[in-house]
This record gives sequence, C-alpha cells and structure tokens, in this order.
Amino acid sequence: MLNKFFGLLLLGSSMLIGADADAGSLKLAHSTWVGYGPFYIARDKGFFNEEGVDVELVIMEDTPIKMGALMAGQVDLVASTVDEFPIYMKPGKMLHYVLAVDNSKGGDGVVANKNITTIAQLKGKKVAFEQGSVSQFFLNALLKDAGMTEADIEPVNMAATDAGVAFAAKQVDAAVTWEPALSQGAKAEHGHMLLTSADKPGLITDVVATTAETAVAKKEDIAAFVRAWYKAVEYSKSNPEEANVIMAKGVGGWLEDPKVFAETLGGIEYLDKAKNEAFFGTAAAPGQIEKTLGTALDIWKSFGRIQVDVKPADMIDYSFIKG
Repeated sequence: MLNKFFGLLLLGSSMLIGADADAGSLKLAHSTWVGYGPFYIARDKGFFNEEGVDVELVIMEDTPIKMGALMAGQVDLVASTVDEFPIYMKPGKMLHYVLAVDNSKGGDGVVANKNITTIAQLKGKKVAFEQGSVSQFFLNALLKDAGMTEADIEPVNMAATDAGVAFAAKQVDAAVTWEPALSQGAKAEHGHMLLTSADKPGLITDVVATTAETAVAKKEDIAAFVRAWYKAVEYSKSNPEEANVIMAKGVGGWLEDPKVFAETLGGIEYLDKAKNEAFFGTAAAPGQIEKTLGTALDIWKSFGRIQVDVKPADMIDYSFIKG
C-alpha cells in the first residue's frame, strides 16, 4: 500500500513537471520571407529572453505542413498572410490572430503585357498564379473590385516564381507574383507593372496566429513574444545595417545576403506597436484587419475552401497588441 502511495505521488509529480515543461516557451513556424526578419533580432539581441519567453524559430516553406503543425499543436504560432489561415481551420479548432508583423507595399503584384493597362483588360487573358495562395486571393480581390471573377480570365496554376518566369517567356499574358520575380517580369521588354500591393494597402499583411486553446494556455508567453517583436522593430529602425545582417543570417535561403535582404525590404514595412493598433483597431471599432479577413472569407468561400462557419470577429484577438 505504501509503495502504491509513493508510486502515485511520483506519477503526480511527473505530470506536474510535464505540464510546466513548456511554460515560458513558444515554437513559431514561418517561411523564408523578409517580413519575418525581426523574429531573429528578438532572438539574437535577447529581447525574447528579456521578456521572459524562449522562442524557437522553425522555417517551414510548405504552407499546408506548417498549418497542419499548428492545428496539431506541434507548433504554437505560425506567421503567414491574413487570408491563408481560414483555409486550414478545422471544425471545433478556431484560430486567433495575435500580431501583425509586416505589410506588403509593393512586394507583391501583377505584371502584364504592355497593352494591358487595367485589371478589366485581363478578361479572357492567360493569367498565371498559384491557386490557394495569397496570389490567388490578391488577384480575386482585384477582380472583385473590377466587377469580375476568376471565371472571366484563363487561369494558369503555377508557383509564384514560376509564374514570373512564364510571363518573362511570353507564355502567359499576366502573372501574379512577388519579389524578385515581380521586378524581373516588369523589366521584360513586353511587360510592365500593372498593379502592386502598394496600391491596395492592408490587403496583403503577414500576421501571427495561434489556436484558441494556446491563446489561453500561453497567454503570458504570447504577450511577451509581442513585446519582444515591438523591441525588435524599433531596433531595426535605429540600427538598420546591423539589423539587416542579423535578419539576413537568420532568415537565410535566398535572403542570406544582407544586400539582397535590404533590397527586398523595400517592398514591405514592419508593423510596430502603433501600426498594429491601427491595423487591428478595437472590437468596437475594428481596423483594416477585419475588412481584409472579411474579403478573404468571401473569396475562399466562393471556391469552397472554408470548412467552418466563421466571421472575422471570431478570429481577431485584440488583447495582445497592447504589449
């Protein structure tokens, strides 16, 4: 009986140790993108540690894989565009936006033949873009504003970089892509920049999201993560050259050269505390995030990509951006 008692005591202790093992730690997944550079400033300059949270940064290029990891609890946070998260939500598994990290201001766009000067003139034309990606969302938002739908064009499904290459090779009439393929396409003899994300501010914005359960269970850790992000953004403003070296090394891949990183950085803006507060707004007076998410839900529902009945208010968490 005594042995049984001590066995139960040890079991209870191990359960408590296991429950606390992840306290003060977070795992974040993101792709290789210039917008995620400040995560590495926060890590390497010790801002995460100063705020009392240990953050593991994991690069996952494949969107379905990283979203699946988030839904399965294998990572705590994922950074991606506003429009992408609703596609991967499962019934009974709500996702919450907790921070906005960067806004595209020319880093994404549409290149087209020089004789195409408006979105309306894409009607009947071959347009290359990656289905299920932010490029499809961006294109459909533009078509919607022009009173059109994807049915009015001839879609050509391919990855964003390949879309830019196909346009340069005159295989399509237009392409929706991002840097560096965007500028390369615009410089083609037959091409020009039809429209970029700078013309539609707030439509392509990278955010960090988590599950509803993690938002509660790791509330203090996420709040610390947000505060560290704000510190990192301020550091990038006051120390741009050193910041670019840190960020280029951290993000790596095609951005590992600080010069390339700095050039690509021109197509986005990092969102500090003030810009987060403006983008999120409040529950009583929502900011641009509600409009962008509402547009995304409408577009993805039209393609049958949304598996849950959700409204923007269900996904936007206003509690963390105050830091």
